[in-house]
Amino acid sequence: MSKYYILKPFKNLGIIDFNDQEIYNEMKETLKRVESEFGKRYPIVIGGKEYETGEFIRSINPSKIEEVVGYTAKSNEEIAEKAVETAFETFKSWSRVPAWKRAEYLLKTSKILRDNRFEFVATMVYEVGKNWVEADADFAEAVDFLEFYAREMLRYDAQQPLVRIETEKNDLNYIPMGVGAIIPPWNFPLAILVGMTSAAVVTGNTVVLKPASDSTVIAAKFVEALREAGLPDGVVNFLPGSGAVVGEYLVKHPKIRFISFTGSKEVGLKINELAAKPQKGQMWIKRVVLEMGGKDAVVVDETADLDFAAEGIVVSAFGFQGQKCSAGSRAIIVEDIYDKLVEKIVEKTKEIKIGDVRFHENWLGPVINSSAKNKIMNYIEIGKNEGKLIFGGKALEELGGYFIQPTIFKDVPWNARIAQEEIFGPVLSVIKAKDFDEALKIANSTEYGLTGSLYSKSREHIERAKVEFHVGNLYFNRKCTGALVGVHPFGGFNMSGTDSKAGGRDYLGLFLQAKVWSEKIL
Repeated sequence: MSKYYILKPFKNLGIIDFNDQEIYNEMKETLKRVESEFGKRYPIVIGGKEYETGEFIRSINPSKIEEVVGYTAKSNEEIAEKAVETAFETFKSWSRVPAWKRAEYLLKTSKILRDNRFEFVATMVYEVGKNWVEADADFAEAVDFLEFYAREMLRYDAQQPLVRIETEKNDLNYIPMGVGAIIPPWNFPLAILVGMTSAAVVTGNTVVLKPASDSTVIAAKFVEALREAGLPDGVVNFLPGSGAVVGEYLVKHPKIRFISFTGSKEVGLKINELAAKPQKGQMWIKRVVLEMGGKDAVVVDETADLDFAAEGIVVSAFGFQGQKCSAGSRAIIVEDIYDKLVEKIVEKTKEIKIGDVRFHENWLGPVINSSAKNKIMNYIEIGKNEGKLIFGGKALEELGGYFIQPTIFKDVPWNARIAQEEIFGPVLSVIKAKDFDEALKIANSTEYGLTGSLYSKSREHIERAKVEFHVGNLYFNRKCTGALVGVHPFGGFNMSGTDSKAGGRDYLGLFLQAKVWSEKIL
């Protein structure tokens, strides 16, 4: 690629068809190969140099908890300081690399990922318990971010439209900010990590990447791909470690210019608070980009196709075990069709196959860890006193992992805890509304505002929802999960975050600052 290279228009990467026998066989072989590498150790990487501390993060397979997927070196504050200083020094040169060249590194990395697609997918199957299709969708989104942001950087680097006057030459240029702390989640361990990291890097910033402790192996493999692509040392510094130690250290560090975080509301708000307080030697107001939780609703009115709605509700609620900030954990149904639709939801839920997701036939896998399992089971106990348990509700210890049945409560009051608080597990609260007006009020009753869905054939209801249903991503007659890069820029309102719209045309601007040059014509 050169400065004058013309890229093809962006196109989303499709999902693999695992029903194709040849593809199925390749996936099975890759799963065996990745399994043979269980227990491998992955180092901290700072400025191209590898570091060990003598402590490790142990990444286990939540489908089969005696299996250790890998060990990643665990950072401390001393190593974190080295990472920040390295990134700070590297920024001086990286920030001056032409935009087209930075974009080229993303495209090279995309090619490396594509060439190793099955390995990345298999690693996610083992490390976080995603079924084959969910893991491949995660992979495809990661590639999409690399491809989309590379093209977006070229657009930001082009001449920007200004009002022109005859007496001056004026330009607006977007310049990088500095060193960023990138703190991604475990639930989209490749896609979101890649999106957050690549956006910061392609805009000319350097980063310290602290992956989630439950998904350090897939993060380490992405860092290996960056190194293979020839990304200069020190641009991305890999710092696995605990959020309480190195995460907080990064957020408070005076040389950190911005923090990009995806995770829980509680942690996000703490980051926002810590980042707002200037530290000794700090020269800027830190920019904070937050993607947090959701308590998303699927609303169904009396005009909807009920079979279609039931399928959308089940997939939205239980896809990847409900461990998505976009998961449809509330189904709000008008009373005219309530009983009939609840029956269909239960019927479809009964068809779900649960088990170790290394086997393609299993759709519902484990939740991520024992802490998550305990939290979800506590909410199920709370739910038994708030609504009527009509399906599931049990942990399946005999399966050897952190498995919980898909769980449905009906007749849940709109203000019940299980209808207001993010559970982040396979738990669906079904709420009855007397009519569409009440359904909208209930949909807007939580502190969140990330995604939502309306199943309706009423044009009047759809148009009203566009105005009154207050979420960042609103879908009609389809599930409320599965945003596509470039197609559905993603981010929410209220306590769901800063509405950063990842995968959209505004996103790279969050990692840039605008500088105007004005020259008098003599």
